[in-house]
Amino acid sequence: MIPDDVVEEVRERADLVEVVGEVVKLRRSGKDWKGKCPFHEDRSPSFYVVPDKGFYNCFGCGASGDVFNFVMKRQGLDFVEAVKHVGARFGVEVREVGRAEQEDDPNRSLHEANAFARDFFRETLTNPDSGDGARRYLEGRGIDADTAERFGLGYAPDEWRAFRNAAGTHGIPDEVLLEVGLLTTSERAAEPYDRFRNRIMFPIEDTSGKVVAFGGRIPGSPGPRVPKYLNSPESPVYHKGGLLYGLSWNRYSIRRAAEALVVEGYMDVVALAAGGVDNAVATLGTAMTMRQAALLGRYSRKVLLLFDSDEAGLRATFRAADVLLAEGVHPSVVTLPPGEDPDSVVRSEGPEGLRAWLDGAVDVLERKVQLLQGRGFLDSLEGRRTAVDKLLPTLRAVRDPTLRDLYVDRVSEATGVRRRTLESEIESGGTSSAPSRSGGSGGGRNPGEVRASQAGRRPSRTPPGPSLSSVLGPERKLLLVVLRARDWLDRAVEKVGPEEFQDPHYRAIFEALLDDPELSAPPPDMPPETAGRLEALLGDPEDLEETDRVFEGALAHLAERGFEARRLELLGRLRETADDDERREIVEALQRLRRERPGRWGVARRDPPGRADH
Repeated sequence: MIPDDVVEEVRERADLVEVVGEVVKLRRSGKDWKGKCPFHEDRSPSFYVVPDKGFYNCFGCGASGDVFNFVMKRQGLDFVEAVKHVGARFGVEVREVGRAEQEDDPNRSLHEANAFARDFFRETLTNPDSGDGARRYLEGRGIDADTAERFGLGYAPDEWRAFRNAAGTHGIPDEVLLEVGLLTTSERAAEPYDRFRNRIMFPIEDTSGKVVAFGGRIPGSPGPRVPKYLNSPESPVYHKGGLLYGLSWNRYSIRRAAEALVVEGYMDVVALAAGGVDNAVATLGTAMTMRQAALLGRYSRKVLLLFDSDEAGLRATFRAADVLLAEGVHPSVVTLPPGEDPDSVVRSEGPEGLRAWLDGAVDVLERKVQLLQGRGFLDSLEGRRTAVDKLLPTLRAVRDPTLRDLYVDRVSEATGVRRRTLESEIESGGTSSAPSRSGGSGGGRNPGEVRASQAGRRPSRTPPGPSLSSVLGPERKLLLVVLRARDWLDRAVEKVGPEEFQDPHYRAIFEALLDDPELSAPPPDMPPETAGRLEALLGDPEDLEETDRVFEGALAHLAERGFEARRLELLGRLRETADDDERREIVEALQRLRRERPGRWGVARRDPPGRADH
């Protein structure tokens, strides 16, 4: 049970427009907001959000309620879960009375400090006096007040201890502020001082909506030896290699668009959203990591890379692409006009103008071939040898067996090197792709053979020769639940992706649901056998008692299976590579897998007391 005063505090802190705006494209209508209803097929906007009164109402289907009702209906949560979800989103700790077994969050003070900082910076930006220059800078970049509010943008005043003094007044100790990087020290300063001064502040959220860090940008051109961007250091609540800026706001749009745009920085993400393009994310000052790629892949298997087209930008593009390919995500490269970046194109040409450039995106391998050809590498024997060396990292990285097969064919065609020779080069390089990490080239095998070989590498505790129903049962049950309660699709995608489905027909059905969450019949282009499976699921009379338990159990089984496959894949790479940096990254990935092992939802596996989240 959650105390009434806590429920009311969450309700007061929650921004209903922000919560609804993550799944509904809202437009202002006087004091209210309107859009197309997410709960029925709405041909014209009939769904209204009334922020002053804290409720929504659809004049088409009659759906109405407050922020908790919306989250419950949209995500399939019960009331307690909805209050916790919204509380986490807006910085309110929610604990149930009478659950002594629930341990207090050891990072509570850090989250509270970050939440206070967000509010402080936000109030400074909206202050008529202190935030005037920062607001004018944002307006000059095409970022209106609504977009700034949506992303929680703020301003750190140009003072040494303004934030520290404000936090101290509210009883937040320096030690906590130093731990999350909001204060810093130096040999010349007698006391800690504000890390961020005279900067536009970008709160960085984790996927649950908690603020874990900040990025700060100097408005205008920085002076000598002043970095344009300054970011929070890593802390117990912030690990930049595991987060993507903008994902907590744009993940639903990414899923609807079936593609994600990866841009270079915070400003690009926010400026694109201001221009009507809200499916972009950015890395946090680092190259794309495996964990970021896996996180992004849960929302879309298609990614468009919009980095600079200079040499440094191309290197970053191809590094990110190889990491994405290794996680089963298919990247393409967008080349914008010289001197332009994504938000400048949106401001000058609108979202339709940017769409034209996005539609011209080129597969990453094809883009590499184009550049090599344009620079004359394919015109001589020595050049072609170099070209093969430059293309091999991408061939080794790609995890999808079908795409890998196509890539090998394309490189063979472009360079004149025989397919068999390329396959030998791939295997000898020591960083072969996921399908072949257990040995063999993998290049000439079809997807069914690759799946069979991967199935043969199940954990040893799995009994040999499992029946088809025991392997595919969780997949079928998960689809049954999602087809009967579409609001639960978001919960499913948070924890599993299409790659966790071993049966190709069930995988195709899950992907079809991601494309169209309201799918009620097989699409015209769906293969007959897959369509038959979907129709059987839609008409299945099985009574799923304790639906929530069935749902969580299926998720846990699929996640456990995916976890073990990923663990074996990493161990195989660890055995094969001699590169110290790659070995270190793989070991870190294995450690993260152990910490995040399936079963943390307490459904498929019950850990002994005191071990639930170790």
